[in-house]
Amino acid sequence: MAEKTINPILKQVLELGPTVAFFLLYLRIKDDAFTIAGTEYTGFIIAALVFVPILLVAMGILWMLTGKLSRMQVFTAFMVIFFGGLTAYFNDERFFKMKTSIVYGVMAALLGIGLLRGQSYLQYVMEEFIPMQQEGWMIFTRRLCLGFAALAIANEVIWRTQSTETWVKLETFAFPIVLMVFIWVQVIGLQRYFIEDEKTATED
Repeated sequence: MAEKTINPILKQVLELGPTVAFFLLYLRIKDDAFTIAGTEYTGFIIAALVFVPILLVAMGILWMLTGKLSRMQVFTAFMVIFFGGLTAYFNDERFFKMKTSIVYGVMAALLGIGLLRGQSYLQYVMEEFIPMQQEGWMIFTRRLCLGFAALAIANEVIWRTQSTETWVKLETFAFPIVLMVFIWVQVIGLQRYFIEDEKTATED
């Protein structure tokens, strides 16, 4: 199925909406306890479990509208389902918190493996959107690899040392914003490696 273009605002809502819904639900029930089948669960765990179907529904709608899901989206959904299940089974919120570390860690590892092979896996994913020389892609990949590793370490430190509420706020807003700004700064800083459009080059 060919990828279709949809309203960018709707796309952002479908991609970010589930996380925001998790955050709002957590704030609403964070101090409550729920007993299900004789087991008591905290508000955080209930919010984490509700987050799973919300995410799957949003991804399903996104797939129906665009005809495509990125590998990162599929991988993230798998991690959410897997660690959400462990969280419920063991009634332990730590599994859901460490999910973020593993996602960022896997991304850093994948990029690192590519670098060891002299390749930029990032280029395969983003070259269509950012035409850039090979040297630029290698620099970008090295920096993003370190960025993912730093976020994985930061998440581990935060969830192990800070309150659940602090972690939820950072997970929902700080981590995505930091990653977005980091990538944007790198793109701006690597403009000298951009490949000019043939038409532009001819006009010059």
